[in-house]
Amino acid sequence: MTFNPLEQRGIPLDRQVRSWRELNVSPIDPDASDPYTRCRVITMNGIEVEAILFSHQLARNTVDPDVKRQLAEVRYVEAQQQKAVNWLLPGVSSVLETTIAYEQVAVDLTSWIARMEPDPYLQQAYQFGVLEDFDHLYRYANLYEMIEHRKAEAIVDGLTEVMPGRPTRMHHRHPFDNVRDPYDKAATDPLSKLHALTVLSAEQQTMNFYMNTGPTYMEPIARQLYQEIGLIEEEHVTHYESLVDPGETWWEQLVNHEYNECYLYYSFMEQESHPKVKALWELHLNMELEHLRIACDLMRRHDGREPEEVLAPQLPNVLTFEPNKEYLRELLATQIDLTTLGAGYVREAHERFEQMQQRLHDGEKPPSDRVIDQHQEMFDRDYRMETEGPHPVESERA
Repeated sequence: MTFNPLEQRGIPLDRQVRSWRELNVSPIDPDASDPYTRCRVITMNGIEVEAILFSHQLARNTVDPDVKRQLAEVRYVEAQQQKAVNWLLPGVSSVLETTIAYEQVAVDLTSWIARMEPDPYLQQAYQFGVLEDFDHLYRYANLYEMIEHRKAEAIVDGLTEVMPGRPTRMHHRHPFDNVRDPYDKAATDPLSKLHALTVLSAEQQTMNFYMNTGPTYMEPIARQLYQEIGLIEEEHVTHYESLVDPGETWWEQLVNHEYNECYLYYSFMEQESHPKVKALWELHLNMELEHLRIACDLMRRHDGREPEEVLAPQLPNVLTFEPNKEYLRELLATQIDLTTLGAGYVREAHERFEQMQQRLHDGEKPPSDRVIDQHQEMFDRDYRMETEGPHPVESERA
């Protein structure tokens, strides 16, 4: 069944504000829920945060008071949506458990998008990034067993393997080499715009989460690992945001944001197994349909164009959280040794990369290496969950 959000009517905006009682959502049970339910929650929180931040930036760059008021009204509802979504996360989970779930999101969301991306250059950008998030999952899983004495398999539930990816120490590049070439807004597939915005939003939320939660730990190795990976998430946000055509007008960007929210809420509603969470996805979809309608009206009024010129005529196939084990193993076997040079990718360590590595590491092992060393000392092994056999790269086998 095709679904065109431009032809649907949602809940009128003046009926969208919810009371405290309605916002008081019950958190999911991490032991009884599908791990991908938590992944969907984390994803939509990042999407809503990006929508709010973008709306604030647009409001700061317009002189029209009517536009400011319209944005403020929609943005308040978006803020309520963000609270309802993020408050689904269980308070019984530790920050590190939530961190491991964040990395599961990064691995399986980015893998799926890479598999579905029609543009080869954009696809390569997602393939490159996902091997780094895959390694972050491995590092945090080892930290988790060290300081909480529990195993990450209880969180990822065998859906996502845990083993070395591209080593985290090799992720530190000169900032110049984190900037990619943008897609051409006039020529790219509308699906590519949704993909770029989705991955950007998820990585941005991960960056924000780590920069705020990292210093709350007392253990030195935990504080240091969050600091290191937090810097890499900054690189990832630069990597993904540079894929977006900077020539898109504010109004194009606004309708893309609202359309993407409709796409994701619809996708997650279609696959959600948790009845109460599914109902929330459906409610928010019906809110977002109205937000999209308002954004389209603003585009017509201030850009003088029809939104159909830049949006897909119907929603693409639903974005799906599912295992990507064989796909990731193929990427590990063929791309683990890649780095970036300018807007492209190379296998050799070039001068700018080596200078950055020297300045940052300064002859010492980074926290991402030391956490594995400390785990080895404590347990006489590292932590892995290799459900599909030995690591595809022989040098990375235990």
